[in-house]
Amino acid sequence: MKSKLIHYAKEILLFIFVMTILANLISLYKSSDLNSGTLALNEVTLIDNKSYIFTQEKPVLIHFWATWCPTCKVEASNIEFISKYFDVVTIAVNSGSKDELIDYLLENDLRFNVLNDSNSYYSQEFNVAAFPTTFIYDENKNLVFSEVGYTSTIGLFLRMWWASF
Repeated sequence: MKSKLIHYAKEILLFIFVMTILANLISLYKSSDLNSGTLALNEVTLIDNKSYIFTQEKPVLIHFWATWCPTCKVEASNIEFISKYFDVVTIAVNSGSKDELIDYLLENDLRFNVLNDSNSYYSQEFNVAAFPTTFIYDENKNLVFSEVGYTSTIGLFLRMWWASF
C-alpha cells in the first residue's frame, strides 16, 4: 500500500512538473508577438475619472484582463496584492461599461487602477490577443517582462522588485 502511494505521489509530481514546463513554453510562444518597445503611454484616465501619469521614477505593471475571462478572475487577487506595493494599471478589455466595471470591482473586492478598453484600442496597441497578459516596465519605460496567462503573486512580486533596481 505504501509503495502505491509513493508511486502515485511521484506520478502527480511528474505531471505537475511537465504541465509547468508546458505552460511556460506556451506563454513564451504567445508573448513573442507582444509589443516589446518602450512604453509610449504618458497619461490615461481611469474608470474613477482620475488621471494616471506614467512617470519615469518607478516601474509599473500593466495588466490586460477581462471580466469574462476565467483565468483573469483567478489572477485578480494576485494583481490586487501587487497593487498595494507597486504601481499597477490594469486594462479591462471588452468588459462592459464604466458602471459595469465598477460593479464588478466592488463585487470582487478589487481596488486596483482600471482603464476601460471597451473598443480594444489599447489591446491592439500592445498586440494583446489573449488574456490575461501582463507587462512590467522599468523606471525608464523599458519593457523588462511580459507574460501571457496566469502568473503567481510571488512571481509578479519578484519581477516588480527586480524591475525596481
